[in-house]
Amino acid sequence: MARRVAIVNNKGGVGKTTTTVRLAEGLAKEGKRVLVVDMDPQGNASSMLGWFYDPAREQPTISQAIKANTDGAARGVIQPIGWDAPYAARIALAPARLTLENRMAEAGVSGAWRRLVTALEGADDGYDYTLMDCPPSVFHLTQLALAAADDVVIVTEADIYAIEAAERVRDFVTTRAPKDLANPTLTIRGVVINALTNTAVQAEQRDSARRIFGDLVWDPTIKHRTVLAEAGTDALPLTDPRTAEPRATFELLTASFLKAVPAE
Repeated sequence: MARRVAIVNNKGGVGKTTTTVRLAEGLAKEGKRVLVVDMDPQGNASSMLGWFYDPAREQPTISQAIKANTDGAARGVIQPIGWDAPYAARIALAPARLTLENRMAEAGVSGAWRRLVTALEGADDGYDYTLMDCPPSVFHLTQLALAAADDVVIVTEADIYAIEAAERVRDFVTTRAPKDLANPTLTIRGVVINALTNTAVQAEQRDSARRIFGDLVWDPTIKHRTVLAEAGTDALPLTDPRTAEPRATFELLTASFLKAVPAE
């Protein structure tokens, strides 16, 4: 079975999706087989990986797999990504679109928080890692991922509100997940500081995050780079020479990931 990692923050816009996609890319370049499960109804991880919904074709998504509530249902929704890169075949995707929001209505159904666990049963056995890109909340969709996960990586910006939201995730994982999600071994493995700019305020907040989270903060921090955002918008891997700096940064971050989250 793959090592399952939920990538989370309680605030939007902090770079969870970019981090998920670029860690998947870095891991694939290291020879790891990676499944990306898009748990955000916006479907940004899906589109960044080159997947686009075509109503003329049957394209099942993670929403259907969760709804099915049968062992291994995710097998039927896992698809190749759309990148043209030598390592792209080592990345697969369980995509999402807005219909994933329908699963929120099941939050009050007994045992519904285990439906992703059920859907992934056996479906990700052929992968080294399953990376789950979570929506900006700790509500039902994120709880589905946390119930299925072995590990958590928190992504934050060097911003007071993003750091406070990261603390809420930490507190949820450490105090509520063991009982409410029946996942007592769920462990926070790292905190990624994203989109850092060269301002005194951000430097101060970066240092604050390091004081709060200590050794959980991974190196390197991710600098704000327009070319990184453009590659995501254009659904491209980091192969263009213009992306050399962010590519090198994420290769280093992948090394931090592999050190903190060894494969099963």
